[in-house]
Amino acid sequence: MSESQGHESTQRLPVMEKTADGGLGQSSSAAAYEPVDEPHGGGGRFWSSRRVAAGVVATLLLIGAGLFLYDIAAVRAHRPAMQWRKTLARQFAERPLDDTWVLVGAGVVAVIGLWLLVLATTPGMRGVLTMRPAHTDIRAGLHRVAASTVLRHRAMEVSGVQSVRVRLGRRRADVRVVSHFRELDHVRADLDATLADAVRGLGLHRPHSLSVHVRRPGRKG
Repeated sequence: MSESQGHESTQRLPVMEKTADGGLGQSSSAAAYEPVDEPHGGGGRFWSSRRVAAGVVATLLLIGAGLFLYDIAAVRAHRPAMQWRKTLARQFAERPLDDTWVLVGAGVVAVIGLWLLVLATTPGMRGVLTMRPAHTDIRAGLHRVAASTVLRHRAMEVSGVQSVRVRLGRRRADVRVVSHFRELDHVRADLDATLADAVRGLGLHRPHSLSVHVRRPGRKG
């Protein structure tokens, strides 16, 4: 199980066949299968733990707080303040607000703050699709790569299919098929039925809609 978007390709040994008019036929459809949200709970996306971002922020805060506490304790013990804090205090006091370095520093801090807000308010883990829970206390997920592999293998079972490419988003499955024999409309109709059954069999909380495109192999040379 695993973002990004699932993208798989598989090929059989090529068997070339021209269409009746000698051209390269093509057929496409949005499959008759339209997903309906199942009335099950637990359909929210999985949230990433953000360990790297949390670790970086915690480390920087720990280092900064430690330095300030050490310096404050040193001053209270009648020892001179650290040179970096003197320089920092002087820079804050002397530099105008429209100074280039002040603006650059403010921009960097704003970007980091925005990045942290985005991490805090978005679930992440886009590569994991939520499945219908079999029990109320259990949550299951399916990686997009695994789901696209299942759809690709099911599509390869259809007679006339030479190769399959599956691009799986969060709401839509785009299936592109090369067919080397049979009528394209017949191949597409079989693919619509087969893939609709495959999508239902994945057990996703929000099953994907299907877009199926079938074409002939391109001419070599």
